[in-house]
Amino acid sequence: MTSIFDKRKERINGLAKIQSYQYENHLVDELVDHYKARLLRDTNLEVLTKLSQGEMRLRIEQLVSQFMSEERTVISRHDKEILITRILDESVGYGPLEPLINDESITEILINGWNEVYVEKLGKLELTDIVFRNDEHVRHVVDRIVAPIGRRIDESSPMVDARLPDGSRVNAVIPPVSLNGTLVSIRKFRKEPFKMDDFLEFHTLNSAMAEFLKAVVTSKLNILISGGTGSGKTSLLNVLATSIPFGERVVTIEDSAELRLNRPNVVGMEARPANVEGSGEISIRQLVKNALRMRPDRIIVGEVRSGEAFDMLQAMNTGHEGSLTTVHANSPDDALRRVEAMVVMAGMELPSHIIREYIVGALDIIIQATRLTDGTRKIVSISEVFKKADGTHEVKEIFIFKRTGMSSDGTIEGYFTPTGHVPQCLEKLSYFGIRIPDTAFSEVFGEVSM
Repeated sequence: MTSIFDKRKERINGLAKIQSYQYENHLVDELVDHYKARLLRDTNLEVLTKLSQGEMRLRIEQLVSQFMSEERTVISRHDKEILITRILDESVGYGPLEPLINDESITEILINGWNEVYVEKLGKLELTDIVFRNDEHVRHVVDRIVAPIGRRIDESSPMVDARLPDGSRVNAVIPPVSLNGTLVSIRKFRKEPFKMDDFLEFHTLNSAMAEFLKAVVTSKLNILISGGTGSGKTSLLNVLATSIPFGERVVTIEDSAELRLNRPNVVGMEARPANVEGSGEISIRQLVKNALRMRPDRIIVGEVRSGEAFDMLQAMNTGHEGSLTTVHANSPDDALRRVEAMVVMAGMELPSHIIREYIVGALDIIIQATRLTDGTRKIVSISEVFKKADGTHEVKEIFIFKRTGMSSDGTIEGYFTPTGHVPQCLEKLSYFGIRIPDTAFSEVFGEVSM
């Protein structure tokens, strides 16, 4: 039987272990700061930064071990490993974010302040045990991200879009705009870009939809991908671009470079914000205009947000068929209205019905992507901009995702099905030797749920 004395002894021993752990952690913190300062003071940083990432890590590890030997610093092997890992992460990596960035199961990293970091896994958000030392520590990591690509963040420019070397998208906001210190959102990219087979495996669409999308891309139809934030528009754009024949020249235009087209004869351009003096800005609209002088067979714009929509439509209407772009919208009809509003933003003083006719003449297919409440991403609609003989138009859905309910674990149930509408574009597909029978568009009833 445990006595009161024994319980008290256990409690004292437990407190001693906690105090010892806290002391060791504090000691490691001090050593990290000390050896980082020595690296800055005693090494040739210019030579060090010219090394490859792997060589730089190895050299820093050797230098820290040398410093510890010179100073006769004695700590446990475990603490030494933590010490060197932290110095490496903060010198050539991204500090506490490094393990999250290297975790391929994580698709999004959200910093809500120095002591609150969330990640998205399988479409679900979860709080991590990752914390920074303070807000200044978070700012240091943000500076390491934005500096190499010529971006800046300070009180005069408190918001920034950037990217990691692997193409992952980064957005950061600091006070006075942010009310919670430095806020960071990182949308990670896979090391290997998604393929259509991956989308089929994830049940993002079905095989009939996949074959139809491959056909419309190959046949040079103009495609608009619509969807909300995080719905997978950029990933879908990347996958669709793989169906462009290799003999064609592709020009990509993005606000922050994300597309990774593993193909020959592709060139990319990236917008640039204004400098400290407020000059030097290169807008998406300027890049779209310039792309027309680069002999493109296809123009891909990562996302239209403003007046560049008019220039993109102009390109589609003047012989640059097969162009692709994305827009933030909640439905195919909403996507057309958003594009119409953007054309107005371009300063085109035209009646709304003329603008709408211009849009309808340019666009052929609208794909609606959605992130559902269970975290899955699906193509919920593939629509055709149907041109009638009387000059009017209608957005007609060709394929849809039909929801049937929700399982007890919160998984959305439903199935993909044609709507019964035989698309007008089948004739153009036949010009490219692609024949899809009308029966492929017969509506399906009661298909197996997924």
